[in-house]
Amino acid sequence: MTNQEIISSLPYSKPFLFVDEILSISENGVEGSYTLDENLEFYKGHFKDNPVTPGVILTETMAQIGVVCLGIYLLGTNFNSDTKIALTSSEIEYLKPVFPNEKVIVISEKVYFRFGKLKCKVKMFDNRGVEVCRGTIAGVIV
Repeated sequence: MTNQEIISSLPYSKPFLFVDEILSISENGVEGSYTLDENLEFYKGHFKDNPVTPGVILTETMAQIGVVCLGIYLLGTNFNSDTKIALTSSEIEYLKPVFPNEKVIVISEKVYFRFGKLKCKVKMFDNRGVEVCRGTIAGVIV
């Protein structure tokens, strides 16, 4: 599967698609990017007159790039429209705020993939290379 085919296979669409590009992918991990458009609805109220990206959106971005894209890649030809993907756990440390129009890079390293469960160490960086959050995310793919 090509990187674009992986993105097209994601079970999300705008405004809940948080993957612009897969920069690299292998059986051991994935690197991808997303730019947080200032017109996304949640910026209108988080926070008033000083918009900041909610942590849940940063976590979702890391999950979509770092776990779901990698899971689709690992399944390869076994992935199809009947495949179900669900988050099972996350533990994220937030280090720095992310603002509207910032491009973020997610780097994910596979910890394990067995019995349909994929667990990854994930890190997110801003466009200056500063780490903004990190942690572990796991999901199940059946």
